[in-house]
Amino acid sequence: CLLWGDRVLIPSTLQRRTLETLHKGHPGIVRMKALARSYVWWPSMDKDIEQWVSRCDPCQEVRPAPPQSEVAKWETPGNPWSRVHIDFAGPMQGRHLLIVVDAFSKWLEVVPMASTTTDATIRALRRLFATHGLPDVLVSDNGPQLTSLTMESFLAGLGIRHALSAPYRPAGNGQAERMVRLTKEALTKMGPGDWQERIDNFLLTQHITPHATTHKSPAELLMGRRLRSPLDRL
Repeated sequence: CLLWGDRVLIPSTLQRRTLETLHKGHPGIVRMKALARSYVWWPSMDKDIEQWVSRCDPCQEVRPAPPQSEVAKWETPGNPWSRVHIDFAGPMQGRHLLIVVDAFSKWLEVVPMASTTTDATIRALRRLFATHGLPDVLVSDNGPQLTSLTMESFLAGLGIRHALSAPYRPAGNGQAERMVRLTKEALTKMGPGDWQERIDNFLLTQHITPHATTHKSPAELLMGRRLRSPLDRL
């Protein structure tokens, strides 16, 4: 293949296929450009991306909602998975989702939940901790399943400090709130289909797309490497 710097130069015959791959998780124009600039190049790429998103009916129908209040500022942690923010999204098509985001890398986890009880939430967190390790701080809102004695005992037993956002101020847990909006918008844009497949496609796109704040992908900051994706097979 031909390279333009460290990016693959895409011939005109493969540009449509590349745009389809870039847009699989239905990112908006800004995020789609950021993803493309990490992998590929052709002369009219930015313009073609703008036109592609503007012609995507689901993307035009599901416009990002403006934030309802100013998001509280948190100090950026010094290490990956040191502080995680959690929240619930839904119900969506009768399902709830546990949203977990690492404040350092912006790595997102989305866990489908048949129930949002304390016990179910603890089981989901335990699985995530088995993969990523224990955070120092877990930030949540004041939902009853997140402030119960059982939850507090679970976190304290693992040496995890539980920080609560101010009551009636969801923006105090702004990182999770933003990811809730992003997840709901993306899954809605994808339309009907296998629920887990849609989540997986969305997460792969999120994990490999450079973040506007860090200018690196969540995978690079959390794992120290770029994840291989269909874009690497071009």
